[in-house]
Formats: sequence, structure tokens, C-alpha cells
Amino acid sequence: MTPSLRPLFVRRALLSAALALAAALLPGLAQAQARGALLPDFTELYEKQGPAVVSIDVTQKRRGPRMPELSEDDPFYEFFRRFGPVPRGGPQREFEAMSAGSGFIVSSDGYIVTNAHVVDSADEVKVRLTDRREFVAKVVGSDKRTDVAVIKIDAKDLPRVTIGDPEKLKVGEWVVAIGKPFGLENTMTAGIVSAKGRDVSSEQNLVPFIQTDVAINPGNSGGPLFNLKGEVVGINSLIFSRSGGYMGLAFAIPIDVAMNTVSQLREKGRVTRGRIGVQIQEVSKEAADSFGLKAPSGALVNSVEKGGPADKAGVEPGDIILKVDGREVSNSNTLPRIITQVRPGTKVTLTVWRSGGTREIGVTVAEMKEDAPPAARRGGAPTPKEKAKPNRMGLVLSDLTPEQRKEADVKSGVLVDEVSGSVRGNVQPGDIVLAVISRGTTTEARSAAQVNDLLAKLEKNASVTLQVKRGEQTFFATVRLPNGE
Repeated sequence: MTPSLRPLFVRRALLSAALALAAALLPGLAQAQARGALLPDFTELYEKQGPAVVSIDVTQKRRGPRMPELSEDDPFYEFFRRFGPVPRGGPQREFEAMSAGSGFIVSSDGYIVTNAHVVDSADEVKVRLTDRREFVAKVVGSDKRTDVAVIKIDAKDLPRVTIGDPEKLKVGEWVVAIGKPFGLENTMTAGIVSAKGRDVSSEQNLVPFIQTDVAINPGNSGGPLFNLKGEVVGINSLIFSRSGGYMGLAFAIPIDVAMNTVSQLREKGRVTRGRIGVQIQEVSKEAADSFGLKAPSGALVNSVEKGGPADKAGVEPGDIILKVDGREVSNSNTLPRIITQVRPGTKVTLTVWRSGGTREIGVTVAEMKEDAPPAARRGGAPTPKEKAKPNRMGLVLSDLTPEQRKEADVKSGVLVDEVSGSVRGNVQPGDIVLAVISRGTTTEARSAAQVNDLLAKLEKNASVTLQVKRGEQTFFATVRLPNGE
């Protein structure tokens, strides 16, 4: 190649490279444009649903501290005499505390849903609509366990929201909030569903919260969470924050849970919840291996209340509840959420895992007593007479005396005298081992020698579950046996 041809060759090479690059980028650009065209437009949703969202202002009357009366002997008397009026005492002063929240209209005759914590201890609740009308609202009822409240204004022909199905909501789906953050009425924010079924600090974990990254701030509480169809799928209730403001984690009450509460509050002003009388715990991977389950799921029954609904139906400690009326019990938190939503007196069918197989048990749900006192606990655990060497699990066991069995109200079992190794923390001295479960087989604990011999025969690294009684509580502790003998 001659020197005079080299520049032309370079130009041709650059042109070819540019064409190749353009050909490679054009499909990507087309796809990006297509994706851009699919980005949601919230304008129609805001115009249609915004009028059904209300602003709530709450007034609470509080009493301040009583002013002291100073005598002439008081060291501060001379200061107040010279620079201000001397305190002469008097009645407590009243002052008003103001707070704000959001809500949404669920019926055209003025019923509004919000959070219980928005209207708790309210002396006056004012509702402001988007058309600037203001009303004094009556609190129909509130439920702290689900953080749902119903208020009522005297109005007719109001716009109302459409209730959606949170079960159909998918992680990654766009959602929108409308509310009154920091007093800024009818503010819309948008984001996606970050997770479902979150356990946060609500009483007894009765609410499987929807987690979103929608910007939620003080004043948004009680406002609706919409899907792109304009349906309410949740009530914005909580945020995770170290500053008091939005940090990317917001939590909404699923609307199906909320509306169950709403309907009861409207009907009778209070909420009744179902119960079946069992104590449960999570099923770990090791526990699933012990009970012969292919995968960890369901709720493991620790104990059954004597004479309770589950006891009458035949549910036993060691059963794993997998379904309620065909609805999956994915973990131990799911069961109380399902049962508490059932109206007392309703019969449900439990699918339980027992002795390596499933069976169905019909249980009539009873009513939960909200203010029931905690069950009394017996005093100290029985003391052992004689100690033995630690077994393969690291437990020192001894046989129960007749007096100890009577005191603990058990027919059989062995006493834990000392604990060491991996089981420490799950089992404590003074506990009573009632049974040993391995590979789906349950063996009743009749003597220390029998339990030690059973553990010695199991293979290395096997998962073993102990049914344990501690005071009035019965639970299951699962560990893996060590590799060594």
C-alpha cells in the first residue's frame, strides 16, 4: 500500500466501523423507546381518584403541668419578684395538640377509612374534601391491632374509591399514594411494590404488610395505595425512618385485611377475631427434615389448649398445619392472620402433617378474647436427684420422679439437668423432654436411658426435634447432631 492511499483507507475503515456501531445500537434504541412508551401515566388516575381522598385534622385536648406556688422562703421567690410575676399556683392549664393524616371515602354517604393511630384520643376530627368543603367527623370505631379506623361525615353523593385485590398485586408493580404529607393536601407520589407479606412491629403480626418505595411522610398515614387500575390495594400506615421522614421503606395494610375490619366496625363498632386454641412455632429446614417434610412450610403446633376448638377437633402437639380451607400456610405467621379473619362459629378445614402423611381436620373457630389475662405459670422446675454424663446431643438427662411428673402435669418425659453444645439456647436446665422426632417418626420419652440410646443410634449430622415442656409452655427445638460420636 502506498502512502497516498493510507488516509483514504483509514476513512473507509472509520466509516465502516461507524455503520456497524449504528446497526448494533439501533435495535437497543428502539427497545428503549418502546420501554419509554410503556412508562405509566398517572394523570388520569389522579383526576378520577383524587376527589375520593380526604385530609384529616385531629385536635386533642391535653393538660399541662400545674404552676407551683412559691413562698417567700423559696430561693426563686426573689428572682420572680424582681423579674416577673411570682407564681401563685392555680389549676392545670389546658392546651390543644394538633395532628394531621389522610383517608379515603368508601361509601357515597360519608364513611371514610383511615388509620387508628390518626384518630386515637381525638377530641375533634375535621375532614376536608378536595372541593374545599369541611366537616366534623364522628369516629365510628377503631382497631389498634390492624391500625384501621372508620369515621363518618354527614354528606351525600360523595365520590368513593374502588376496592382492589391485594392478592393479585405483584412485586415490581407500579403503585401510587395520595395523601397529605407535611400538611400538603392531595399530594401524589409513585413507586413500586418492594415486597409482600412483611412482618413489622404490629401486634401479634396480624397484618402482612405491603412494602413499597413510594415516598410516604408524616401526614400520609391513612391514605390509600392505588394500583394502576385506580383500585385501592392498601392503606399507607408505617415508614422505616431514622430521621422521621421518608427513607425508601414504606408499609401499607392490605385492603382485604382492612375492609374486614371496616365491615365489622360499621356493623357493631368493634372487631371480633377467630381462634382455635393452639400455640405454634416456625418450621425450620432441620425441623422439616425431622418431621419428614420435603420443604419447610406450615405452622408447627407446640401445644393445644385443653377443651379448646383444636383440642375438640383432634389436633395434637407435633402436627404441622399446612393449609386452612385450602389456603396455604406458608409460615407460622400466616396461620394467625388467616384464623383471626374468620368469623367465630365458622367451621374450617385444617390440612395437617402427622406421622409422615397429611390428614384433614374440621375445626369450629371460637372468638378471641381481646383482654384475656395471660395463663398462669407454675413455679420452679423440679430438681434432679442424680446426674448422668452428657449424651450425644450435649444434654444431661434424668428420670422424673412421680412427684415431678405430678407437678409438671405430664405422664412421661425426662428432665434436662445440664445443657452444652449446639442445643444450648434452645433447651434449658429444668426443661422436660416429652418426645424425640426424627425422619417423621415420633418417639415418646419414657426414660433418660431410652432417649440417650435413641440419640446414639441416629446417623451423623441428622436433624432431631425435641418436644419440650417449660413451665406451662410446650414447644419444639430442632438441632443437628454433631458429626463426631
